[in-house]
Amino acid sequence: MTSDSSQVLEGIGVSAGVVVGPVIRMADPVRPPAEEPAPDDVDAAAREISAALELVAAELERRASQAGADAAAILTATAMMARDPSLQSGAQKRLGEGAGPATALDGAVEEVCKSLEAVGGYLAERVTDLRDVRDRVVAHLLGAPQPGIPVVDVPSVLVAHDLAPADTAGLSPDDILAIVTEAGGPTSHTAILAAQMGLPAVVGVGPERAALYDGVVVAVDGASGQILISPDEATQADWLRRADERHQQLSRFSGPGRTKDGVPVALLANIGTPDDAEKAAVQDVEGVGLFRTEFLYLDRPSAPTVEEQTSTYVSVLRPFGSRRVVVRTLDAGADKPLQFAPSGEEENPALGVRGLRLAQRTETLLTDQLTALAAAAAQCDADVWVMAPMVATPEDARWFAARARAAGLPKVGVMVEVPSAALRSTQVLADVDFASIGTNDLTQYALAADRMLGELAGLLDPWQPAVLDLIASTTRGAGESVSVGVCGEAAGDPLLALVLVGMGITSLSMAPGKVAAVRAALAMHDHARCVEMAVAARAAEDPRAARAAVVDLLAEEAGTLA
Repeated sequence: MTSDSSQVLEGIGVSAGVVVGPVIRMADPVRPPAEEPAPDDVDAAAREISAALELVAAELERRASQAGADAAAILTATAMMARDPSLQSGAQKRLGEGAGPATALDGAVEEVCKSLEAVGGYLAERVTDLRDVRDRVVAHLLGAPQPGIPVVDVPSVLVAHDLAPADTAGLSPDDILAIVTEAGGPTSHTAILAAQMGLPAVVGVGPERAALYDGVVVAVDGASGQILISPDEATQADWLRRADERHQQLSRFSGPGRTKDGVPVALLANIGTPDDAEKAAVQDVEGVGLFRTEFLYLDRPSAPTVEEQTSTYVSVLRPFGSRRVVVRTLDAGADKPLQFAPSGEEENPALGVRGLRLAQRTETLLTDQLTALAAAAAQCDADVWVMAPMVATPEDARWFAARARAAGLPKVGVMVEVPSAALRSTQVLADVDFASIGTNDLTQYALAADRMLGELAGLLDPWQPAVLDLIASTTRGAGESVSVGVCGEAAGDPLLALVLVGMGITSLSMAPGKVAAVRAALAMHDHARCVEMAVAARAAEDPRAARAAVVDLLAEEAGTLA
């Protein structure tokens, strides 16, 4: 979008939508006093910390009971972090060394945070949640107001350093027009929950957030990541007009995805819980392209039984009737550790025992999951497909396919998220029926950039030409007999979706709220134009140039999608 002479900030657009409104800033949390005195009674101070931790855990659980399934799962896990014995023991140790209660708790939390950041991946992402626990406990200890969303008098754009799940889960679209954060990336909790709630969001703005002071009017574009500060009335009107045009364009199209000349492209939903399934099933989607099953396994002392899994899978499959549901087997280990299947200490967990590698080490987990999934499929009409994560070699694919088919599951596939699988796709896909490209991990591994590290967001752009080359290599190796879809963040970008289809992708799976824009983009362009876009994007030198090359080839009516 064009602008007047207003100051422009650039972040990462993670949830589409355009709004104009005043800023309301979330106050920074209260910190321990610089010279907090040591307690007179160390044991009494330890009990005070324990009580404050339990109060915070109970409050998070109360919020979880009132939240949707995804937010509830995150809040419940955060409550468990508040009850982590290492926080209590670490604080007590510091009390004994002469620290005040708030200082002792703060130090204990930071010690755990450093450990999580060293591990990286999923655990590093939990640091924001743990520091939210700290801020709430410190507020209790100091008798200060609890951190959180400020009182909103008029609908506003919420600006914060970052948002913890407890904050994001409590947002009301009636009060909050959009979210802007200094930190965060495209896979952060803020990004995921904002997209699910349909709130425009821009993350990773950086220190320039300081320019967004209380009351200043801003225009926010959650697709491009652009923020205008103090736009004049003409610019505000232009942005809102374009937003309305975009809404009108999207509402013109419905039904199965297809290009302008009728080439079918299945538009599917990413889900993570039965509640997600219920919500997605009533929307205009053709099924599920990624059902993440980790919620059944994480943050519990023992593995779920076959009966428990079967019941859960039935509750996910039934709402979709006869539509496709693609189930990803357990993607845990290393950066998403299981209490009942530890993988041991690893110096680089992102390259460690995770996904299929954990299944190969603890085969009973996979056998039980496949057994339960087959039993659930027999009770439902859904077209059930199953795929394995972190497949790196042809032997990996054969190993999984044999076990999935032995369990009675006829549609078997693999995730392509390791460059070796993309480069050798002819061999890797020889024994399976389909592949699904996870662009988040594929980008991380191709660019050697931790996808949880916000400062590397530029490298983690799925428009990276090197990543596009790996996707093209996958579809080329798959040939005519193996269908290839995309289920990473890239699938929900309407412009990048055109490029993916031009490279031979036949299905796109995304947050349900992003489907309408992708459907419209496809309907406005014929397949030959998509191929032309793919060639132009792959020929570009960097992500910005790749996107610009595609914008130059957009149909005139698709201008509002750029």
